[in-house]
Amino acid sequence: MSEPNTEGARPRPQYGEYASTEEQRRRIQQPDATWALESGQQLDQNPAQQHSPAEAAPLADDTAETDLTRRRRVADRVITIGLLVYGLFNVFTSIPLFTDYSAYAASLFEMMGLQATLSDPEGARAWGFAAAVVLGLGWLLTAVVSWMSMRRGRISWWIPLVGALVFSFASGILLTVPLFLDPGVWDVLVSGASS
Repeated sequence: MSEPNTEGARPRPQYGEYASTEEQRRRIQQPDATWALESGQQLDQNPAQQHSPAEAAPLADDTAETDLTRRRRVADRVITIGLLVYGLFNVFTSIPLFTDYSAYAASLFEMMGLQATLSDPEGARAWGFAAAVVLGLGWLLTAVVSWMSMRRGRISWWIPLVGALVFSFASGILLTVPLFLDPGVWDVLVSGASS
């Protein structure tokens, strides 16, 4: 139960009870026609010019929150763009390797310690070209999705990472197909495993 008011103590105000008429009008979005007629003032016919509560000055907590949000957004953009630049560098350095599939396979065999050569280097070149196209188009798609996400103000740093994983895996699969289809490579692998 509430305590009875002591003499001289002011009762708890109701909404707008102690506000002056002008203060009450400022808080109301659309002016009351009766009030305007009583006070002899003219009604504002353009509601677009009226002040809304959303336009009120931000509180200190809101300012701190927007500063933090702004810093996070800037950091997210820097990280996203940095990852996209790194991905573009990776694409530009990988495409020449993939299109010259014979040299790519020779360096791969040397790294694995195998004395193998491709039976059909020209047939394998098409797979290397396909891997280069997938990697290049994958980067382009990743950049477009990242840009759209950043424009909407969403967190975007993860998009280049996922794009790199997906399209690098897809181009890696395309690069291994000629190795698994080549009987000369299989002979070297089987003879190396049996010895």
